[in-house]
Amino acid sequence: MKYLKYFLPSITAIAFMKVILIGESYPTLFLIGFSLLLIVGDLIMPKDKKIQNFSYPSILNLSLYINLPTLLALVLITVSFLSYNTSEFFIYQINLLLNINFIEIKNSFHLIDKVSLIIQTCLLMGTMGVVPGHELTHRVKHKFDMFIGNWLLAFSCDCTFAIEHVYGHHRNACFPEDPASAKKDENIYLFILKAIFNEHIDGWKIETKRVKRIGAFPYGFNNRMIIGYLRSLTIGSLAFLIGGWSGMMFFLICAFITKSFLEAINYVEHYGLVRKKGQPVAMRHSWNSNHFMSSVYLYNVTRHSDHHRLAKLKFWELEPCPENAPMTPYGYLSMLYLVLLMPFVYKKIMNSKLIEWAENSANQEEKELFFSSK
Repeated sequence: MKYLKYFLPSITAIAFMKVILIGESYPTLFLIGFSLLLIVGDLIMPKDKKIQNFSYPSILNLSLYINLPTLLALVLITVSFLSYNTSEFFIYQINLLLNINFIEIKNSFHLIDKVSLIIQTCLLMGTMGVVPGHELTHRVKHKFDMFIGNWLLAFSCDCTFAIEHVYGHHRNACFPEDPASAKKDENIYLFILKAIFNEHIDGWKIETKRVKRIGAFPYGFNNRMIIGYLRSLTIGSLAFLIGGWSGMMFFLICAFITKSFLEAINYVEHYGLVRKKGQPVAMRHSWNSNHFMSSVYLYNVTRHSDHHRLAKLKFWELEPCPENAPMTPYGYLSMLYLVLLMPFVYKKIMNSKLIEWAENSANQEEKELFFSSK
């Protein structure tokens, strides 16, 4: 069971694909059920405060790798049901393979089902693509892991994450210039847009300097930003082959929403926390969470304080930090719903916790920074 739980994202995606094929209302019912599973599960399940020992880490790595083909299948199926002119060849093949009536199922979906299909797909693109991609692209010396990780990030058109996050955010967390660190009372929706734009700008700066340093042409195939865009273009081209321009459009919509979900999680991870220039990142500079469902679906990225302490740790090696890190009141995924749907409630809850952090955890310089910025 301790291995199986990390296969839950891919198992959920397979279950969702099967549910889609039932037709009318089922994508919506699945989204409601999945959301309740996350929120209620985080509330009632015991906190995950232990570091488990694993004798077979290759199985845990498999739980990451398997997401790539599963996610590709999910995205292409979603695009095919949403597009206005799905390829007749694709329809014939999927009818033959799955013994279904594709057109009948597609026509059964109402607008709310299509919206649910997009949102649920994007949630799974986050848990199966962005989070494992984050884990794998931190393993900078392992070519296979970097290959899988970068392709997983390509689904959200987020090639900069493997660059800016690893070489920028981990150095600049909780500084004003860090695009992934939210300031107290910052508008969540503006934060998302600014973060997406500034992270790509920073990614280009970091990568251009690296390519120039090795003596290569900065805008050629040695530039990982360009290779990353080409990966996303490849997936977009598959969406185009299946659904034409509308297929590519829906892929890009899903990529943007997924990236927005990531930035909302970034907003949660460092919300309002400050750090004095010249001082190292400490446990107190990330909001931590040990809620079970969020930890499982996000591969322990919820143990964020320890991740910033030592980024090379594998997800199963991260410590829960129950004593020396600030804690979110709910699981990360519950906080995602809260900050996007009720940002004023989120701020009211977290601002009171920020005061506690400043009074009890921040050092003297951070206290001055925090209270002077009010």
